[in-house]
Amino acid sequence: MLVNTKQIFKEAQEKGFAVPAANFIDLDSARSYVEIAEKRGLPLLLAFAQSHRDIISLEEAAIIGKYFAEKATVPIALHLDHGADPDYIFKAIELGFKSVMIDASEKPFDENIKISKEVVDYAHKYDVTVEAELGHVGANDTSESSVLTDSVYTEVKDVIQFVKETGVDSLAVSIGTAHGVYKGEPKLSFDRLEDIHGMTDVPLVLHGGSSTGDTNLNRCAMSGIVKINIYSDFINGAIEAITEEKPTDYIELKKIANERMKSVLNHYYDVFETQPVNL
Repeated sequence: MLVNTKQIFKEAQEKGFAVPAANFIDLDSARSYVEIAEKRGLPLLLAFAQSHRDIISLEEAAIIGKYFAEKATVPIALHLDHGADPDYIFKAIELGFKSVMIDASEKPFDENIKISKEVVDYAHKYDVTVEAELGHVGANDTSESSVLTDSVYTEVKDVIQFVKETGVDSLAVSIGTAHGVYKGEPKLSFDRLEDIHGMTDVPLVLHGGSSTGDTNLNRCAMSGIVKINIYSDFINGAIEAITEEKPTDYIELKKIANERMKSVLNHYYDVFETQPVNL
């Protein structure tokens, strides 16, 4: 069923688990993710990043995402990931996305508030939930983020003002993760997460989950994070499986890639201790 994130995040907060946001880039990846969600009976954020618009268009992503979400028997939130400008986000809402992210995190604080509030005011008229980012989760490749950037930690002192003035439904925080693949395992600031979680009821989400480490991610899920984004681990897992199994034709290649992506999502459902959501 196609839903926004309100009830998913509400139950995640109450029960203490996180939900994967799985970034899809084609029909096969979207179908693979939803198949595992249904098999496990668990919720999912089916996410499409604006930076992937050169792989498939926003219109194509909406058609694919809505098709699989609407026929699913579990809650699926079709989510626009890293929306970089309001016009693109508004178009996504018009096309049927039920959850959107405005990423103005590299803008000055006051401008981030202004842009995020503009998106919230528009989205809420259509019962669409909005995620914004405070601080900045950097990128060491071009996977979910369109440029290479350094991370800037979320300032605890800014959280209350940002949430109050924007009215966002969830907040992406920066505590040491980054988009892309790490060399080694990152060191996350759980003290920073604890401080933020202790001062606001708004659902907290985390970007840059790939290669962050199962122990780190499980601790995040147990410490107030309700949604964790995964992308690089899916595509890297797929190419690793192809390299290992050496398919001899295109159909076999796609099957191998899809099965590995399913395995990755299945794994993260366990790491995040995701539970069913009742709607």
